Amino acid sequence: MDATITTSRRGFLKGSGAVLTIGFVLPAVGWSARLEAATPPVFAPNAWLRLAGDGTVTVMCGSAEMGQGVLTAIPMLLAEELDADWKRVRVQQAPVDQAYANPMFGMQATGGSTTVRAHWDPLRQAGAAAREMLVAAAAAQWKVPASECRTEAGQVIHASGRKLAYGTLVPAASRLPVPAEPKLKDPKDFRILGKRTHRLDTPGKIDGSAKFGIDAQVPGMWVAVMARAPQPGAKPVRVDDRQARAVKGVRQVLTIPHGVAVLADGYWAAKTGRDALVIDWDLGAAKDLSNEKVRDMLASGAANADAIAVDTGNVKDAAATGAATVEATYEAPYLAHACMEPMNCTAWVTGDTVEIWAGTQSQGPSQGILGQVASVTPARVKVNTLLLGGGFGRRFAPDFTIDATLLSKLSGRPVKLIYTREDDMAAGYYRPASVARFEAALDAKGMPTMLRCGVGSPSIMAASGFMQIPASGVDSFALEGIADHPYDIPNQRIAYGRREPGPQVWFWRSVGHSQNAFFIEGFVDELAAAAKADPYEYRRALLGKQPRHRGVLELAASKAGWGQPLPAGVYRGIAVAHSFGSYVAEVAEVSIAADGTPKVHRVVAAVDCGMTVNPQTIERQIESAIVYGLSAALYGRIDFKDGRVQQGNFNDYPVLRMNEMPKVEVHIVASREKPGGIGEPGTPPIAPAVANAIFAATGKRLRSLPFDTAALRKG
Repeated sequence: MDATITTSRRGFLKGSGAVLTIGFVLPAVGWSARLEAATPPVFAPNAWLRLAGDGTVTVMCGSAEMGQGVLTAIPMLLAEELDADWKRVRVQQAPVDQAYANPMFGMQATGGSTTVRAHWDPLRQAGAAAREMLVAAAAAQWKVPASECRTEAGQVIHASGRKLAYGTLVPAASRLPVPAEPKLKDPKDFRILGKRTHRLDTPGKIDGSAKFGIDAQVPGMWVAVMARAPQPGAKPVRVDDRQARAVKGVRQVLTIPHGVAVLADGYWAAKTGRDALVIDWDLGAAKDLSNEKVRDMLASGAANADAIAVDTGNVKDAAATGAATVEATYEAPYLAHACMEPMNCTAWVTGDTVEIWAGTQSQGPSQGILGQVASVTPARVKVNTLLLGGGFGRRFAPDFTIDATLLSKLSGRPVKLIYTREDDMAAGYYRPASVARFEAALDAKGMPTMLRCGVGSPSIMAASGFMQIPASGVDSFALEGIADHPYDIPNQRIAYGRREPGPQVWFWRSVGHSQNAFFIEGFVDELAAAAKADPYEYRRALLGKQPRHRGVLELAASKAGWGQPLPAGVYRGIAVAHSFGSYVAEVAEVSIAADGTPKVHRVVAAVDCGMTVNPQTIERQIESAIVYGLSAALYGRIDFKDGRVQQGNFNDYPVLRMNEMPKVEVHIVASREKPGGIGEPGTPPIAPAVANAIFAATGKRLRSLPFDTAALRKG
């Protein structure tokens, strides 16, 4: 039986032996009751740590693991202050519970390069509190002052040399009060944090035991594939499902707000049935959407930007008195996330309960959203967080979990919804397209005295469903990296011109920084060229008030051998950016083939992310961010014609191949500053560093992404 249901995705978003267990700071809503019912007895002032009688330390991780290393970083934070034996540390994915809310979000969710930043203090405090309790228990047993005891590698050690393993102290420690303000270590005494550490999730990924969302299996489940609406709000005015129903294994065809789904015994039957559907779509106002229309709208937004983010000095007078003026317009297209694991969710709605199995970045919000979808209370929604085969912000969106839940509710069966690559490319949730219009005035020495910038783009804040644009009208995501650029320029006016061509926009790795670093760092390079100055030295002179920007810039340039000879035909470009609490500079070495194709040979990155957890993770995340950003710079674009997306798969939305991968060197600044993020900050500088190297090689300034290689052809 067919079923049709009408609702609003944005509406959902708005609604929305003995064991010692220690946590700290965050409330353990719901968790204590479950622990009290457990056998053997569990001590549960909070939810982060379980210490078993055999000395095994299990750390609960409330963040989603999508390759960024949180299943290792979270245990390292706690184990450091606990003085645990790292060989005995295990990690477990936490259930959805407010106890595991990200302190920077107030909800259990993963994004914004926040996991380490948000949990640096709470997890260390949890470990330190447990350590003090174990020391107190040992001191009481020995009848000595606690001050005579120290801890190391899972043991309490007395000054006399006596030792007690943590596991033997569990019963006694469980009876002690939790210290309200445990003393944290001085970073100079760290034994685990800041050390290169193998990831805890690697063995399971090697032997195949690790479970990703797409691996979920529920007895009796059907698999669903959807013909998705090609634009937000598009409606199917006619659905002919006769051929789809004739496919062997097809069980149902259901129409829901975001498309028409075919449910079948397996994926291939569902996809074959979906492909056999005949649907006439009413695209509404989106029927004429095209690249040209998008560009014109955003260019208008940039030219008429009136939501003021920065207004300092006297821009008009500075422009009139400058010795020279430089103007330029930069553009960036919509981008898909292109996660390697297809989007998927398995859902089972039974009576007044919902259970899903998914790789999702938004476990907490899912409870409220899916509770509304299935008309149950949030407490009756269970979210099983599985590994994510890439997230990049895409898996923070609720569409795939909403639709799987709707399909299960309507069909009465557990349903695994799987997007094809083409489905996801056309599903919306894009990095916003953007246009930035710059004007600068230079003094007689070539230094900037005035900067004017207008940015036209859609609003992520408005599209999110859970944020509101402030009264100023400025969407901070649209201007981040420009409105807070680091350069010392006395007169500035930076403004936002919101324009909404129609496609759904969303958070993409490094969000607004991803295109804005390309814009501002390209334009600063133009100012250096106009001043006939070295682009590194020019930036350095403008960063006198920004020691951390200047520090990574100098380190990257030094390690790259800036100013030293390169092989014939190879040229350097440089860029620096601050995002998510971290500072990254990158130097790219590039050559240009006769057909105009750029080849990136080497990237030298310097990163200042404050105090560090795991240098291996930092290196790998910078490498990953460079791959992601370089793929976008060379190839990434979502095009529209007659209201429809033109890209479908990796044949027409390429990503960097192994033979195109540059050598990457990562240099980490030793720092005592508070931790910054690391999942995203490596992405913003790569496109401008490469573009600036291309200018050094050819004298041609590329102001649009992806790079137009035709403009670089020789002859």
